[in-house]
Amino acid sequence: MHMNKFLAFLGLTGTLAGCNGTMTPRDTWHSEYGSLSTGTPTTMMYGTPATDDASHKMSVLLPLSGENAATGRALRTAIEAAVIQRAPNSLSVTFHDTAVGASTAINTALSENPDVIVGPLFAADARTLRAMKPNDMPAISFTSDASALGNGVMTMALMPSNGVEAIVREMATDGSTGMLILAPESNTGRLMAAAARAAATNNDIPVSGVVFYHERDTESIKNAANAAALYPARSAANKRAREILADVLNTEQLTAIEKSSLSRQLDNISRTETLGHLPYNAVLFLGSADDAKSLASFLRYYGVSARDARFYGTAMWDGAFTSSDITMSGAKYPALSETNPAFVNLYEQTTGTTPNRIASFGYDAANMAMGTIYSRKSNAAYLMDPSGYVGIDGLVRLTPSGASQRALRIMQISGNGAIAMRAAPDNFITQIYSIDPAKLAPARPMTVETPGINPLSYIQIPDRVRGKYKSKTYGANATQSTTTHQENIIAIIPEDDEETVVSNPEFQPKPLETVSRTYIDSVEINE
Repeated sequence: MHMNKFLAFLGLTGTLAGCNGTMTPRDTWHSEYGSLSTGTPTTMMYGTPATDDASHKMSVLLPLSGENAATGRALRTAIEAAVIQRAPNSLSVTFHDTAVGASTAINTALSENPDVIVGPLFAADARTLRAMKPNDMPAISFTSDASALGNGVMTMALMPSNGVEAIVREMATDGSTGMLILAPESNTGRLMAAAARAAATNNDIPVSGVVFYHERDTESIKNAANAAALYPARSAANKRAREILADVLNTEQLTAIEKSSLSRQLDNISRTETLGHLPYNAVLFLGSADDAKSLASFLRYYGVSARDARFYGTAMWDGAFTSSDITMSGAKYPALSETNPAFVNLYEQTTGTTPNRIASFGYDAANMAMGTIYSRKSNAAYLMDPSGYVGIDGLVRLTPSGASQRALRIMQISGNGAIAMRAAPDNFITQIYSIDPAKLAPARPMTVETPGINPLSYIQIPDRVRGKYKSKTYGANATQSTTTHQENIIAIIPEDDEETVVSNPEFQPKPLETVSRTYIDSVEINE
């Protein structure tokens, strides 16, 4: 069963959108972490209840009204299910609506002097809570914005950097020798691109370029694909190679074998509009599945074939692809494990609807909160156990920075939708992640690096006439594009050096056929 609401969840939580503010200094709230050993994870439960049966309180901060009420209600349902299933009678739980004002809701919650807080959902509210709560009070939020965490504010959300690290590691396993990054022009996109670059360094994969585009903007996506495919340079190189081959065929004295070889080369090159190798063999899409589909279609349109580069994505793709997505066939992406069927059945019986990922995060958060209250360990020792826990969505642990680490499986798109190619890790004994999302600085555009394409390197003409012909090396120089959104799109243009062509100044090469170009998937190409 696919939990296909994950993209909406990342958008709702504010993800990394507010990361350009001043970071709150980390304190020693997690000082015990370094002395704890990593072993086998345990199933997430609330631990052993206190023997004195003292009363305890859990305060929950969620948007229960307004435009995000549906998300808040899904979380509340999951939290209530966990409490009803497992909480002792000594635990009282209160819910507070952040939609009416986060500060007011937080003040009310804090006035109850809770043992633990669950929530809030959004990064801005998490920052407010971090500033207002007692330093030693734990809070388990649902934001994936690393800059909103710390000082006892943690998260059960999937951190975007987890997915990036997992899929880049898969690229290395696949033997990738160069990576192109295509990312949305946003704070989130730039931080994910930074994570991708760091992960590429850790896995010894050269990054050949970083190209940004505006989300859901077809023209910007088209321009990004054009630049990423090195289309101006590769199409110019193709045209020049065809001119040289036609020139040699029409002006030189050739043997029958030479004519056959040159004609065959000209015929082959005329079947495509591009020539030359790409400096990468893996493309990482860091945006939504819809944007990735459009980008992939344009890349194919501009001559990046399945033989040239494999496609990879993020956890935002989970549940978004079907067997009809031919352009994306073979692409891989990371995903959480299938949600525990027992929880799915419980949620469906309660609400009549299928739970999404945010609901399962709420269920785990409630159990983690109860564990914090009733475990005989300290708050830090329980919450940040390096061994982690097996929750509804698989293996998870909280880190000293407040960020979560979730084990991810690797999926591959096929004619049957998506299939699991690699199971998620089942423990943290072997390190899974090494990037601290709180330490990432937004990435900048990176011009696609290429030594250029010289057509003479891709065609064979008789040695005795080779000295008569020369060509530019196309794409050796890189400049900013002058097309739409030029501040974000990088393009490669030919050098402006002189071309010497033929020895006969009266020769006119025969006209070259225009390659037929068509629609690709559902994306209309406007020239």
